[in-house]
Amino acid sequence: MKESTMEALVQEILDQVKTPELRAYVTDLLLEICQVDTSPFADVSLMREAEDKVFQSLEREFAKLPFPGAHIERRAMNPAIQDHPGFSQLHFTKTESRPQGLSAEETYRDRCNLLYYVPDENGREEKGIALNAHIDVVKPYFPPRLENGIVYGRGACDDKGSVVTMLAALKVLASVLQKAGRRLKRNVVAMCVIEEEPGGNGSLSLAIDRELKKLYDTILVLECCGNNIHPANRGAVWYRVDLSCPGVNLFEMSAFVYEQMELEGRAIKAESRHPLFPQRPVQTCHGQIGHYGEHPSRICGEVAFEICFDGKINAQVQHLIEDGIASALADYLALYGDKTKVNDPTTGKPKVDHHYDLEVLADRLVCKVHGSTGHMGSIMENDGAITKMACLVRMLYRMKGKLRHASGGDVTLKLHDEEETAMLKLEGGQGFVPTHEISEVMERMRRAAVDGAAVYLRLEGNATAASDCVKVSYDKLHNAAFDGDPDSPQMRNAIAAGKAAGIWKEGQEVIGWTVSCDSRLFAFEYPEMPVLTSGAGLLQY
Repeated sequence: MKESTMEALVQEILDQVKTPELRAYVTDLLLEICQVDTSPFADVSLMREAEDKVFQSLEREFAKLPFPGAHIERRAMNPAIQDHPGFSQLHFTKTESRPQGLSAEETYRDRCNLLYYVPDENGREEKGIALNAHIDVVKPYFPPRLENGIVYGRGACDDKGSVVTMLAALKVLASVLQKAGRRLKRNVVAMCVIEEEPGGNGSLSLAIDRELKKLYDTILVLECCGNNIHPANRGAVWYRVDLSCPGVNLFEMSAFVYEQMELEGRAIKAESRHPLFPQRPVQTCHGQIGHYGEHPSRICGEVAFEICFDGKINAQVQHLIEDGIASALADYLALYGDKTKVNDPTTGKPKVDHHYDLEVLADRLVCKVHGSTGHMGSIMENDGAITKMACLVRMLYRMKGKLRHASGGDVTLKLHDEEETAMLKLEGGQGFVPTHEISEVMERMRRAAVDGAAVYLRLEGNATAASDCVKVSYDKLHNAAFDGDPDSPQMRNAIAAGKAAGIWKEGQEVIGWTVSCDSRLFAFEYPEMPVLTSGAGLLQY
């Protein structure tokens, strides 16, 4: 058989990816695996069952691909990852009856990643290319639907869409190469991994696998990057701040803790000039406070607090509160922008319909603060309700003297529908680029949290040491930033492929990506290996 030219092969690939049949295939498979809730559960048997169900669907499709010598493996999770510095603690396994959670052995028993191997043109499997995408999703889960040809559902972008894209790409390649009588020049290892969202333990188990590493010397991690190709990745830590101080209003204290953490985050951003990160993706995201919020790295979209009065709530009190909120909101909008004036490109509606609702009750006012949720990497495109609320709370706290005088009684600020306990938990994330070491970022954010508590204690006239009131930890995620070579042979090849596919424009700037736990873990384990990040979809969705 006469060998087909590369140009002809590329054209055949482009023709196939545009067919209604492939679109239907991708749509149906994405709907199928998005029907399975692969978010974290304290009952890990539910995770095991969900992963098995998704893997069965993928194995069925991988088995149909006509690559000579290809084979599938469910590679067991290695509990030894618990001793690795990149290990993410298993907080999702903790319950009231099991506050210590589960061990790595218990969590990962009978759980695995799914691998698909394609030998090279000579039947060998060594020093090839790895592809990586994750099947897990964040909470809250919601089922998929198909609307006007678009799949909406948890994981449709992040990252089951990438899993299906990877499989579809292999399907097209297998078909075109079989028709042309050709084989892949280099071998491929396709990785469908678990637990990226809680920090990347699924990929960590593969990254430390030295026998598996012999099969690849480059990796492409698929995330929702808008089809850009990135040789570098910003780092991230997820913080947890535990506030505890007898006799002190911890909610009021939290507003000042947030202020200092925001200021420190902005200082880190100002110090972050880097050629691969001109956009400075140095986000400070406050994802959870008390029972509000979904995840440390997910922007909190709704939160509420109360202004409680021992005295009367008269017209003067209401006017003071309204004016205080308006003033604080103006300060917030000057820093973060007014998302009521920014339309969501998907819905055509404003990102935020309105900033807050104020409800007057007999002895209190309830302020419900609205934001716009999404991954912390999209914080500037969205609107953090916790950050906004903290601005309002600080202003009202400083107005308490006037409010006491107007109402004739004491005034207290508290988190709405939150039981008062001896400890208030705050969780969130801080991004950074290779200009900063991860240890420096951790220490600076820890110090900022303590400084915020100290500001509040001074205002209260309380002599307690702030360091005794604040405990900061980073157990859930701690990934360092990395900057790969933007002109490596692998990057040049990827860009050439992007140009052929029409997704990379001539003269397009090469920059770093904002978020991928799995990319960072492979880069940390193998600093000399090219680690590229690419994929369809947008992070804000």
